[in-house]
Amino acid sequence: MNIPFKAIISDLDGTLLNAHHRIGNFTIETLNKLAKLGVDIFFATGRNLPDVKHIISKVDVKEAMLVTSNGARGNNLAGELLVNHHIPEELALSIMQNTPFNPQSVCINSYQGDDWFINVDIEQLRKYHQDSGFSYQVIDFKQHHGRQTEKIFYIGKTADDLLPIEQHIRHHYGDQLQITYSTPQCLEMMHKNVCKANTLAELVALRGYTLTDCLAFGDGMNDVEMLSQVGKGCIMGNADPRLKQALPANEIIGDHKHEAVASYLRATFGIH
Repeated sequence: MNIPFKAIISDLDGTLLNAHHRIGNFTIETLNKLAKLGVDIFFATGRNLPDVKHIISKVDVKEAMLVTSNGARGNNLAGELLVNHHIPEELALSIMQNTPFNPQSVCINSYQGDDWFINVDIEQLRKYHQDSGFSYQVIDFKQHHGRQTEKIFYIGKTADDLLPIEQHIRHHYGDQLQITYSTPQCLEMMHKNVCKANTLAELVALRGYTLTDCLAFGDGMNDVEMLSQVGKGCIMGNADPRLKQALPANEIIGDHKHEAVASYLRATFGIH
């Protein structure tokens, strides 16, 4: 059987996960079949590692690679740490404590090690993590630390709420960070040059091939580099409009609510 790609790479929220932020049975079955064909499977997400490990535990894939916090960390499914890039401690602390924002419309978050910190309790955020049980700790960032910071992110009620924060970050720290959006309402920053594509490139090299041998799926601006560097990058129909504008030549497929990635994979690899 001719295998068209050596590996598939998928984002999670808005891409591989369904409308309930869970991995559907049709998708689980599809990934299991792909693994049996010898296709490598990579999950590349803005989520933190403990969160992702639980989600992926439902899939019978022994050799999957996990790229988390937008590329700040890369692990194999066994838990071995292969790639790790933190925002320098003093820089992280300066961002957390000196960036102005309106607390009525924006909240600040950080992924530090295996922990998620937030400045206010927001019940609706829990729906994204109800399957894994991963949750945040409410803290005062003025009294916080900057250790092991993989990602700092701001969630706004609207995209406009984040614009002054982005402008401040770019002006004061722009040359020291990788700045992106996972959704129009979520502004994220990692260590300079950290993105999904760069970490994926390191991991596929360990497997003996390059990103051009991979098929990838994504829906957010944090997927731009990944979708532009793989052999074929597919954009979800429900994707951020800015992603579609940034990559006008990339194929647009169906909606994550309908498990469109699994359907596309079955058609591409001839799985029934």
